[in-house]
Amino acid sequence: MKLCICLVLLSITVCASADNPLYRGGKFIWDAVGGAWDMLRAYRDMREANYIGADKYFHARGNYDAAQRGPGGAWAARVISDARENWQTDTSGRGAEDTRADQEANEWGRSGGDPNRYRPAGLPSKY
Repeated sequence: MKLCICLVLLSITVCASADNPLYRGGKFIWDAVGGAWDMLRAYRDMREANYIGADKYFHARGNYDAAQRGPGGAWAARVISDARENWQTDTSGRGAEDTRADQEANEWGRSGGDPNRYRPAGLPSKY
């Protein structure tokens, strides 16, 4: 009986640590869901802070947090950021320059850059 339990545990360990496509696919999806959550959290914080000039900081922070989860998180951040900027360009009328600056902050965060580069002076430390 002990041998059977040891073999089952060993099999689970080997399968979980092996480079199998099912595990990678599951991890990608899990990271993407977590990355989407990171983006939502950054958006909520931005709305709560309601701080002039903090937009780029929250863009960079959301993308940074999502990308830290792995390829799935970075993918989710890119999809959400691109969709938001496309929507914003079409409906808000803020212009191409604002979209370009937002995308720069998005890319900076996704590539591992410190979001504090965009942090405005006086933004509460809570964020």
